[in-house]
Amino acid sequence: MLPPIAADVPMAPLTTLELGGRARFLVDAPDETTVIEALRWAAGRGLPAMVLGGGSNLVVSDAGYDGLVIRMTGRGISFMPEGLLCAQAGEPWDPLVAESIGRNLAGLECLSGIPGLVGATPIQNVGAYGQEVADTVRSVRVVERDSLAVAELAPDACGFGYRQSRFKREPGRFVVVAVTFALRPGGPPTIRYRELEQALAATAGVGPPRAATLAEVRAEVLHLRRSKSMVIDPSDPNRRSVGSFFMNPILAADDARRLIERLVAAGLAPTAADVPAFPAAGGDVKLSAAWLIERAGFAKGFRSGAVGISTRHALALVHHGGGTAAELMALADRIRDSVAQQFGVQLTPEPVIFPGPRRS
Repeated sequence: MLPPIAADVPMAPLTTLELGGRARFLVDAPDETTVIEALRWAAGRGLPAMVLGGGSNLVVSDAGYDGLVIRMTGRGISFMPEGLLCAQAGEPWDPLVAESIGRNLAGLECLSGIPGLVGATPIQNVGAYGQEVADTVRSVRVVERDSLAVAELAPDACGFGYRQSRFKREPGRFVVVAVTFALRPGGPPTIRYRELEQALAATAGVGPPRAATLAEVRAEVLHLRRSKSMVIDPSDPNRRSVGSFFMNPILAADDARRLIERLVAAGLAPTAADVPAFPAAGGDVKLSAAWLIERAGFAKGFRSGAVGISTRHALALVHHGGGTAAELMALADRIRDSVAQQFGVQLTPEPVIFPGPRRS
């Protein structure tokens, strides 16, 4: 039996951007049975259905959503032998990371401080500071929307890539209801991101060299994220955001080399080594979207009416209050067009945008 279904629900308070219109209907789903019944209810009335987690990676249009919003509220964590951890989709992510570290389980420490719920992490293949969720996912439990069947998908069936997954590429096919992670009992922390490595070295202090602990890595990651307004803090003027709005672009090695040469020739960097570039899969090169955005003329703190760019990170678009989703997307389009025109690089939005992509 379905819980009560609310009608005409404001969605802005359910997102970290605090933007967007109203949902025609909304229901809380504490378990997969409720998810199935909610999907059946919507289908029986010819209504679309969307899934809502923590709202930290979501832009809702000002028109709202003319369908049923299924809010994932299912809680539950199971720690099993050999480092396996199963969490329901409605579990808050960062407390889960903290508990895994408290149990001396390695694998999620660099993902500390990321807002949102567990169910969203495999969809986005959440990553930060050298780790991705795909590194530890053992299986993803889903409800198939068409058949309403429940399935367990192995990692190779999830189609993971950089901030990408099968769930993101096929948004109308699955609802994630639980995730099982394979962590490393007593394992060392992952320290392969230059900024994190340098920060840990700077705080190591005097004495003989020693390896950082999981707790120390978590603390440093939280410090770094806080310095960029990438943790939820009610007192932070940059708090209304979805974190990084654009993904870092990945170019073929030759294309990246030619672009970097152009940037140096144009005086935007003293040398090629001053252009942030990192190895990516298949010999490709990942560039810094934030660096390109700033060189395209959009500095930290840039403002356009009620929206703008974070004062601490050029990748974060922020809502200052009293604005609209249309204003935010207009700024995003303006930034994307400028980077494309000046550098020939297409930036791709990272958050989910409802009712769907505004253009190709």
